[in-house]
Amino acid sequence: MIGEESALAVIDALQELQIPFMLVGSFAYNLYGAPRLSGDAGFVIALGDRPLDAITRLLGPTFRLDPQMCFETFTGTRSYELERADDLFRIELFLLSDDPHDLERFQRRRTIDVRGRRVDFLTPEDVIITKLRWGRPKDREDSSAVIAVQSEALDWPYITSWCDLHGTRGLLDEIRRSTPPL
Repeated sequence: MIGEESALAVIDALQELQIPFMLVGSFAYNLYGAPRLSGDAGFVIALGDRPLDAITRLLGPTFRLDPQMCFETFTGTRSYELERADDLFRIELFLLSDDPHDLERFQRRRTIDVRGRRVDFLTPEDVIITKLRWGRPKDREDSSAVIAVQSEALDWPYITSWCDLHGTRGLLDEIRRSTPPL
């Protein structure tokens, strides 16, 4: 699969450059929820003082970096997009922000073996918190699926404390009431 190959190439580049990262978005969701296809992969990276183009230089001409920076509205996180030239699979590189939840979820990331690589992923709790914060219909469905699959293994005090802070506790409670565990 080109998407998986693209994500693995970015993982290899980030590891070679010693840039701390975690996989987020659909790749993290697929780990904890009901797997689905996606046309992108999201990474949160702690770039520090390294130049962003170091990643694209290492990846080579197969990948193109869109020079236009984007902003995520809830946290003010800045991001960049990489596209693989032979496919329209996108890689989103979110720069680690100073948002308290962004920092906390980065510290809590979970390491998993993926094809012989040690890869850090967002935790299932932080998938739920982040998706509830975004609040799009698909994010609500994804939150429900992660809750159904992970149910008893989740750290509910952690989830509810962040949902209280973000003002999404009502939505969380509504989804929990309507989601039977699998």
